[in-house]
Amino acid sequence: MILTPEGLEALRSQLIVSCQAYPGEPMRDPRTTGQVAASAVIGGAAAIRVQGLADVEFTRTAVEVPVIGLWKDGHDGVFITPTLRHALAVANAGAHIVAVDGTRRARPDGLSLKQTVDGIHAGSHALVMADCGSYDDAVAAVEAGADLIGTTLAGYSGERPKTEGPDLELLAEIAGAELGKPLIAEGRIHTPLHARQALDAGAFAVVVGTAITHPASITGWFKGAMHG
Repeated sequence: MILTPEGLEALRSQLIVSCQAYPGEPMRDPRTTGQVAASAVIGGAAAIRVQGLADVEFTRTAVEVPVIGLWKDGHDGVFITPTLRHALAVANAGAHIVAVDGTRRARPDGLSLKQTVDGIHAGSHALVMADCGSYDDAVAAVEAGADLIGTTLAGYSGERPKTEGPDLELLAEIAGAELGKPLIAEGRIHTPLHARQALDAGAFAVVVGTAITHPASITGWFKGAMHG
């Protein structure tokens, strides 16, 4: 299946589930990622977001919905699919959409975001999701040719404060500008109400990760509420 920009319309107002586990955790296994992804699809996920080449490969065989792939390399600065090499590897692993750092920060390989997006489009059939941290990032990402804009890095890139829940103010600002690309709400969406609020703020679709697929965090929330 090749996903086209026109094909993205099927994701409008839908839930995308991010299936990721951190290094050293029991669930950090590509086979487990694929199983969790398949379970999320049964529940209604219209697309899946996963990290790592093997995870992308296993998830592609486990689900029949679009897969957003990324490759985290490092922990600080630009580390979400930071270079064109990373991005093409994710595309070659089978991702329908490659998520890349969509901020205006310098990239490790010295390429601009536009050069990176152009390189992905030229070297694969994958679309590009720009993980942004601010309104200016979103504008620059659209100008660079990204196919989707995400608020993934709001509160993490140094331009905006980290909100307790999703950055609804940023969502509304980007949506109001009508930039012409699907706006994906992602980041700290921890409840069904948060997801509804994100759509109401203008999001095209909503990504939920931790609140659905990270048992350690969910358990900690319950324990904290009970004994905090």
